[in-house]
Amino acid sequence: MRKIRGIIGFVLIAGLLSGITGCVSVNMQVKAPGAETAAAELEYWSEDSVAAASIRDYVARVTDEKSGAYIPVEDRIAVFDLDGTLMGELYPSYFEYMMFIHRALHDDTYEAPADMREFAEALEAGVYDGNKPENHERLHAKYAGQAYAGMTPDELKEYTHRYMQSAADGFTNLTRGDAFYWPMASLVHYLEANDFTVYIVSGSDRTVVRELVKEKLGIPENRVIGMSYTMVSDNQDGTDGLEYIYTKDDDVILGGDLIIKTIKMNKVSAIAEEIGKVPVLSFGNTSGDQSMAQYTVNNTQYETKAYMLMCDDLVREHGNMKKADEMKQMCDECGFEPISMRDDFATIYGDDVEIVDYEELEVEDALEPAA
Repeated sequence: MRKIRGIIGFVLIAGLLSGITGCVSVNMQVKAPGAETAAAELEYWSEDSVAAASIRDYVARVTDEKSGAYIPVEDRIAVFDLDGTLMGELYPSYFEYMMFIHRALHDDTYEAPADMREFAEALEAGVYDGNKPENHERLHAKYAGQAYAGMTPDELKEYTHRYMQSAADGFTNLTRGDAFYWPMASLVHYLEANDFTVYIVSGSDRTVVRELVKEKLGIPENRVIGMSYTMVSDNQDGTDGLEYIYTKDDDVILGGDLIIKTIKMNKVSAIAEEIGKVPVLSFGNTSGDQSMAQYTVNNTQYETKAYMLMCDDLVREHGNMKKADEMKQMCDECGFEPISMRDDFATIYGDDVEIVDYEELEVEDALEPAA
């Protein structure tokens, strides 16, 4: 036996996914949220949830043609952050951070350059002890692009899909790909059932996010906005794209050079450029989403709302009350509405999932990474 320290790689346990789904459906007598279960009602929210009541009231007003708050279908734009808003970011860190660490340190098919490996080692230590390397967001963006350079978009999606099936550190009966918050997944389907167009606006890699949300949320790929890298032809060999002509023998591959990291003001810029309309609903969970939320409430054409998720559940999630209190203060100061994971969520990942201290979680040595 050994403790998990972020090095389990692709632990593909046949039947794990079906086991989770089966246990949850028995315990809760409901089906885990998925793209095929879009509902016209919010599910998995507490009966007395203040946030859910606010959302229902807002949707009822803006979809009623007789209401003074009515919003035409074409302008019902809702934007969601991903990590910490729609899915967990604490197993023990962002999905994309953990996949990069695996790629750089524990993937036998890839040999990372020395500087990338040094950063990945520091990042791996930091996600467990809380001391991430200085400037880690920029450095991760740089090295992650390099780590996947040369892959086609479909190859990166397949790599992502395999990693989604690895165990989420710090939880029982949960894979990284299943680590979506059930109430928030239901919210996406609820809004879509009420003719809102939902976009994901994430600081994580756009291609990775496209694969992550495909099954659980069913968000079309052209409605995923995220960190972006250059893409080139596999035969381009450094020729400027203004000069190179794509041919029948070419494939598109990841060039690996960062174009934009979509956090803070960059989220606003990306929304303005790629959507072309100001949203009427925004959902986030950190200061990285504050600009997007403010951009939404600044929309004077329609009644708008911005909601922020607080990580205040210490029983069903690895919460942090200091961060939750800071988020509540931001909401009070900016006019955003808080969502309490503790008070507003009837369940988070399903009743069969429990949190485990990272230092106590153990795994059989025999569980080897998949080929």
